[in-house]
Amino acid sequence: MSTVVVTVNRGLFGGLNLRQKTLLIIGSTSLLLLAIVVSSVFLGEEPLQTNFGSKNLAPSLEHPFGTDWMGRDMFIRTLEGLGLSILVGGLASTISTLLTLILGLLSSAGKTADSFVSWLVDIFLSIPHLLLIVLISIGIGGGAAGVITGVALTHWPSLTRVVRAETKQLKTQEYIHISRNLGRSKWWIATRHILPHLVPQILLGTILMFPHAILHEASVTFLGFGLSP
Repeated sequence: MSTVVVTVNRGLFGGLNLRQKTLLIIGSTSLLLLAIVVSSVFLGEEPLQTNFGSKNLAPSLEHPFGTDWMGRDMFIRTLEGLGLSILVGGLASTISTLLTLILGLLSSAGKTADSFVSWLVDIFLSIPHLLLIVLISIGIGGGAAGVITGVALTHWPSLTRVVRAETKQLKTQEYIHISRNLGRSKWWIATRHILPHLVPQILLGTILMFPHAILHEASVTFLGFGLSP
């Protein structure tokens, strides 16, 4: 009696479970984005100098993406643009997340603080998003600082509304009432009981906010109020 051995090809990630695959993809993507940002920082300005003797060249080994009408290397310009967009999106989403976290915890302090947070969110949401970014960017003076500030100060209201709703729901839980009856301060309850439950919403909101911030940075730049080309 013969034994047949069957070999199953599980592919590149066949030996990993779903969680390990997810972590591997997240890690690889993060390393790729970090590599783009680091490379754009260390490229310098020399590759972006105009060279009219090399304008409108087709893609080659020396210029993988060719050159533009001013002789600048399009591959280098693409890396510079990607790095700057990722940097703007990362900083803007991080600042927005910090604002959301502060206002979310503030809303748990009481009815007055909660009403103030709700009023502030409604004011920012009542103004057209792109218009507010342009106004803030112009007020700051334009450039990268203006765009980062404008995007950061306009992307927190939606996430804050979600965090505020989660905070109100958590405040009705029995263990919150027990902590309050035991004499725990509002700050202690906010940091020990409420904050840990807000982490998933904060992380998810930050991830979703990152591409949204890059999109608005590109829109403002296209309108002529953002980064220099």
